[in-house]
Amino acid sequence: MDPADARAWRVALLVTVAASLVRLVFASLLPLFPDETYYWDWSRHLAGGYFDHPPMIAVLIGGGTALAAAVGAGPSPFAVRLLPVLAGAVASLAAVGIARRIAGDRAALTAAIVFALMPLAATGLVLATPDAPLLAFSALGLYLVVRALQSPVRSRESLGWWSLAGVALGLAFASKYTSILLPLTIVAAVVVRPSLRARLREPGPYVACILATIVFLPVLRWNAAHDWISFRFQIQHGLGTPKGSAVKRELDLIGGQLGLVSPILFALMAAAVWRTLRRTRDDARFALAVVAVGSWVFFAYSALRRAVEANWPAPSYVPGVALLAAGAATWRSDAWLRRGIVLAAVLVGVLYVHALVPILPLPARRDPIARSAGWDELAVRVDDASRPSEHRFIGAERYQDVSELAYHATGRPHAVCTCLAGRHNQYELWGGFPERATKGDTLVLALDERPAVHEAVARLQPYFDSVARGALAPLTRRGDTVSVRRIWVLAGYRGGWPARLDP
Repeated sequence: MDPADARAWRVALLVTVAASLVRLVFASLLPLFPDETYYWDWSRHLAGGYFDHPPMIAVLIGGGTALAAAVGAGPSPFAVRLLPVLAGAVASLAAVGIARRIAGDRAALTAAIVFALMPLAATGLVLATPDAPLLAFSALGLYLVVRALQSPVRSRESLGWWSLAGVALGLAFASKYTSILLPLTIVAAVVVRPSLRARLREPGPYVACILATIVFLPVLRWNAAHDWISFRFQIQHGLGTPKGSAVKRELDLIGGQLGLVSPILFALMAAAVWRTLRRTRDDARFALAVVAVGSWVFFAYSALRRAVEANWPAPSYVPGVALLAAGAATWRSDAWLRRGIVLAAVLVGVLYVHALVPILPLPARRDPIARSAGWDELAVRVDDASRPSEHRFIGAERYQDVSELAYHATGRPHAVCTCLAGRHNQYELWGGFPERATKGDTLVLALDERPAVHEAVARLQPYFDSVARGALAPLTRRGDTVSVRRIWVLAGYRGGWPARLDP
């Protein structure tokens, strides 16, 4: 091995490990966002599935909090995010490994630098969300597929790599349902390219499908027992009846990608994928390009019908980074690649600083990072109003607020969701106040402040002996108000509950 190549590989590993450690430190400093506390609450009720997603993120959070408990610590941002951040490290290593397999050690170093500094990875892989295990297992599965495609057809080596890819794919399925795009795009690549069709005559791909299904069985069983509710929700969420302007949704999707990847790196990746599709003689590279394009095309289509969140196409950037690194001589010799890396590093640096000390001219009400602020103070207000006892429950109308209260309130109680309107969620499957309470119990709610009585309180009032308006509880970030809640105390439960108002 060329000493320079060996050094490049060692540096690539060092960059990947260092980036993961930085994310872990940052993860310990940033308060938990509402979606993260929602998934944390799932981890207290481990199951084969949940209303919104498969169970992998709950398993990872549960593992992190169990490790914290083993050393005498309670749930914390570090504990909640520990294993998801490590899953992000697996995704990084897999992307670097793919680049090495298709183009050598110097390409691996380029991939390591690009992946470490993309805002998508540098900030997104700090959070405990389903995207972390999705990226980890889909990237690992893609690496294993590349190894299979680089092995002789109908060989024992090929069968081994396909089998491992099937296990990784099943774990990706158990992380997020959009992982189904990975096998679909690989099949598309095999069907389209004549030199890949020989793979259809070997047992490996079929063994992979069987193993993936076996790993995914607990999720299928849970959904079957719950009327396929999780599948139905996600299909409706992404491909339901169109609403609003399709042009605006497409522009939002593109703008989101430019922000998460950085404009220069996005353009360079798109060019690398396009060149690969047109010119490559390498089967593995062609498959990677089809995976990248297929995933992106699907979400572009989805945006014609419903809003697509910027992070949804994230798995397409694993092959995108590998192909970009493979097409560049080195990151030092490509001027535009250097500019893209510098721009991405600047964006990440600004985001990191702003997350800890606000420096961007954004009011807190419009700052996405501010959504994690003020929940501990709100929980104190709710604790003061509820004076916890076996006859009192705390809760809110939105699942995000419920989960933050459950995480921050004294004793981390099982908070309840009134869920009289808005989006359906997991709290409805667990049962709310009427399923848990007995007559005479008290319900303390934290609700959005309204000029008059909150609509949820007005609907609940007939089911309680008394309703009292409590204190205001603003959520603030460094003195700037994000939003305002009002505490309501509903005492003397009489039984019954109003019907939910669905849109």
